[in-house]
Amino acid sequence: MIVDLIDTPHIKLFVVLALATGARAGAILDLTWERVNFEQGLIDFRPPGRIQTNKRRNVVPMNNRARSALLEAQPAAMTGHVIEYAGKPVGSVKKAIQRLSSRAGIPFSPHTFRHTCAVWMAQDNVPMQLISQYLAHTSLRMTEQVYARYSPTFMRDASDATEF
Repeated sequence: MIVDLIDTPHIKLFVVLALATGARAGAILDLTWERVNFEQGLIDFRPPGRIQTNKRRNVVPMNNRARSALLEAQPAAMTGHVIEYAGKPVGSVKKAIQRLSSRAGIPFSPHTFRHTCAVWMAQDNVPMQLISQYLAHTSLRMTEQVYARYSPTFMRDASDATEF
């Protein structure tokens, strides 16, 4: 898996969170420890005072991998930000992800992890409405247009109707 190729802890944590939550890069880089709730198992990507835009941010449950990665990273935290390097919050991961992409021999960007998260959910037959809510999409229609084709049951009823 791509995570195994990563040798820097902050980039590894970023990728784990991106794949586990489907959050945008900016939301992950803005995440602070005060919005990681281990007790309830939730990650709140909505910083206080942020003006709501079309690029909505969400509260999502953490899966086991995200929880483990966060628990491992927290004791070493030197700032309030979850993704940090050399005692400072990380402003961008684009170059690190470009290097990782080259090393893996697969073209991808930080946003690819968001799509991968959604495709995994669709492949596991998670309802489109839940995927849409998880990704904080403003429209279920957009989620369906992009991700429905990855569901193994997509158009199954239509195909069954042609049985003769």
